Amino acid sequence: MLSWLTGRRSRSVKEVELDSRMTRTFILILVFLLAGVTTGLVLSVRSLRSSLDFEQDPAESRCTAIVAAVEQVAPATVSIGAVKTYVVPGDPFPDDGLIERFFRGYYPDRVYEGRCDVGSGFIIDPDGYVLTNDHVVRGSSGVKVVLRDGREFDGTVVGSDERYDLAVIKIDGPDLPAALLGDSDAVLIGEWVVAIGNPFGYLLNDPEPTVTAGVVSALHRDIQPSDAAALYKDMIQTDAAINRGNSGGPLVNSRGEVIGISTFTLSAENGAYLGMSFAIPINTARLLVDELVRYGRVRDIWIGIGLTNVTPAIAGALNFLNADGALVTTVEPESPADRAGLRPGDVIIAVDGVAVTNAGDVRRVTFGAKVGDSIVVAMIRGGRSRELHIKLEEVPGWTQ
Repeated sequence: MLSWLTGRRSRSVKEVELDSRMTRTFILILVFLLAGVTTGLVLSVRSLRSSLDFEQDPAESRCTAIVAAVEQVAPATVSIGAVKTYVVPGDPFPDDGLIERFFRGYYPDRVYEGRCDVGSGFIIDPDGYVLTNDHVVRGSSGVKVVLRDGREFDGTVVGSDERYDLAVIKIDGPDLPAALLGDSDAVLIGEWVVAIGNPFGYLLNDPEPTVTAGVVSALHRDIQPSDAAALYKDMIQTDAAINRGNSGGPLVNSRGEVIGISTFTLSAENGAYLGMSFAIPINTARLLVDELVRYGRVRDIWIGIGLTNVTPAIAGALNFLNADGALVTTVEPESPADRAGLRPGDVIIAVDGVAVTNAGDVRRVTFGAKVGDSIVVAMIRGGRSRELHIKLEEVPGWTQ
């Protein structure tokens, strides 16, 4: 009766419970939303504080990949001083005259040793093998090797080769740090690199190496200076500054791996730096280190052929479409080429898949090959293409 008088319908128990559940659900959703917004604000504030370095150690923020790479390789980087013998005339008479000849026996020549040529290198094995350039130690009667920690050792040149401009020095000492060697075939143009070495050597009286950074400017540079016996093949070009004394030091990537050996730089006539430095790929050195240690040199490979360029006249006589290739003129009896089946008149067009356009290319392509290696020679005989496998031997007459 009361509900009829008031115009309100009485609610059932089920309706009341439903309203209560909806209210609780709404409150829970609201609580979760508020918690999410609060968490987001806290994380945003923390991220902002981190980006502004409010909580970050400044020293840690400066520890880049380059810094880490230097810390990894610098302990294995060494300074090398070449000890050379000098002879100074003892007589005070400069002219080769009667007086000078008379007094020559009274003033004997003076012989003394001095440490003059300074370069760099790096330890490649905890047993004490140090890799450097041949021109750093060439003509020396001894070498002094100084580590970053100040320790100094008398080194012995166990092997060197002027053609490859590589040398290995042996030192003996405890706890010798060794550099991590990388893969120079995986180097990318434009990636960061670091040159570590001692460009001023003993002038600074400090064993701490100098660091310069740059990028890889180019790859596979072939250079043969007119005044050098070395053939610099597949060189890594970089704009990291390399100066006198850096020779033989490591060129390092951002992962702290040695990818090259700093060798020389191009400069203007007035000596100004042109931003072009070159390093021997570490993969080339790896192939030759064992030869240097075991034999003291890189053994000369023997193929046993004479070559000449394919001229237009030769190409016409052989019915070639172009004048590319190296013509085999002679084949030495019982040589590796002879046993493989190569004959005079054959035209070599590729070695190990690398195209050959002239006789000089054969030497460049086989550069770095060792005694015992096999090469695949693609050639043309009688208008047909063939492939021969030649196992390289040492030039006859050498004794191990």
